Amino acid sequence: MVTFCPECGKSIESTFKFCPYCGKCLPTEEHGGSPAFVKPLTSSFRGSRRDLNSSSEISCKKVKWSSSVISPPSSLFSDSDNSESEEFLSPSERPKGSTSLSASLSGLGVSRRQGPVHPPAGSRNKPPTPKGSPQTARRSPQTLKRSQVTISLEALPMGTVLIDKSGQHWKLGSLQTRDDQGILYEAEPDSAPASAFTCESSPQKQRFSLKLDAKDGRLFNEQNFFQRAAKPLQVNKWKKLYSTPLLAIPTCVGFGVHQDKYRFMVFPRLGRSLQSVLDDHPKHIIPERSVFQVACRLLDALEYLHENEYVHGNVTAENIFVNPDDLTQVTLVGYGFAFRYSPGGKHVAYVEGSKSLHEGDLEFISVDLHKGCGSWTTQSPLWRSVAGGTHLQGPCRST
Repeated sequence: MVTFCPECGKSIESTFKFCPYCGKCLPTEEHGGSPAFVKPLTSSFRGSRRDLNSSSEISCKKVKWSSSVISPPSSLFSDSDNSESEEFLSPSERPKGSTSLSASLSGLGVSRRQGPVHPPAGSRNKPPTPKGSPQTARRSPQTLKRSQVTISLEALPMGTVLIDKSGQHWKLGSLQTRDDQGILYEAEPDSAPASAFTCESSPQKQRFSLKLDAKDGRLFNEQNFFQRAAKPLQVNKWKKLYSTPLLAIPTCVGFGVHQDKYRFMVFPRLGRSLQSVLDDHPKHIIPERSVFQVACRLLDALEYLHENEYVHGNVTAENIFVNPDDLTQVTLVGYGFAFRYSPGGKHVAYVEGSKSLHEGDLEFISVDLHKGCGSWTTQSPLWRSVAGGTHLQGPCRST
């Protein structure tokens, strides 16, 4: 008789068919076999269901006990061979400068592409899953209206020179990506002012990324965020205070307006987005260690934002960048939806309709954003329902 959930370990009643805590299907028991734990199959990353052969499918209504333990397929990690083999290397055998994050992110397959995986015969009736991100087609009406301005924006040709507010000249390189959040170029300093950004000890110039958008687009809000809460001195002070050498907050090295039509910002080379890495894998999954390491970088970045009175408002795989040249570098970008929830330490009032409704990706929008309120503020009904009358109603700092 099953009295606990084999997935989460919570106590349950024997008549339950589903666990009320984790929602997993509960196995049932048949006579004539020894009891064993049955672990349900996990779904793949990005919400796509794992397709299995009909011979390996398990009904959640009735499971026959056997002496063997059923475990998930080993193909959950797309590059498990590479990630596992590196763990057994001694420190002297590992590449110089590699860290645990480097080892884990090497399983992302930044420079590799896997062959196409053909769906099994049992999934013929299912609609095909597109390779691209499903969230690109799931924008809110307000976001779609704003993004039309960015999408219709004419891209600047390669070699165009832009001048930022400080007088620094930037020469556009190849176009990297283009979406409803702007156009991302490779860029390099141009002419004499480039000396401040050229490493004298190395003949190779430092590379940069330039983000371009309409003058009145979302990049204006992003520029305000960097000027107010992400100055290099502020970031370096926080990193020293919390002994955090790596922080996923990019450094803005220049910004300006071009031809009274374009707004641009310049960052050190960002690399490629996590979404593009996922798109290189047919099942849209990455190694588990990579998930943990990226999550640690993002938690530090979000803690910095919250302590500086801001919330990000649009954390998606498209806004997380990994640098192929330095796998320890994870960068959180896309601050066009950043919201200052506590100016001067005073929390903004919870007022519905104070902001534009339904802004952001539909897969990640909170109820507060649908109502036009601040993003996940401590004045929201959700927070108050959790905090109740306890000490959590006061200022709270994550540990």
